[in-house]
Amino acid sequence: MKVVAVAACTVGIAHTYMTKEAIEKECAKRGYECKVETQGGMGIEDELDEDDISSADAIILAIDVGIEGDERFEDAEDEGKVITVGTSDAISDPAGLIDRAENL
Repeated sequence: MKVVAVAACTVGIAHTYMTKEAIEKECAKRGYECKVETQGGMGIEDELDEDDISSADAIILAIDVGIEGDERFEDAEDEGKVITVGTSDAISDPAGLIDRAENL
């Protein structure tokens, strides 16, 4: 399974990177391919490209604020491949989040 995600919190520091780590660790436990873009205080890092998005089985938007480039995910939303949660949800229950992704 391939999971891609975007993490972005209101301040763009701690929760953004904690979310990235939580999602990556849970995917690694399950042997899933994973890439997480962060939009934080350092700008956009590990930016998802069109191929990343189109080849993903699930897309997680773990965001507390609006993100740059959200139009990239419109087709995937129409296909029902997008889950949107807050960063605190991703940090507190990454297993539950990836369980949801598996059921898309």
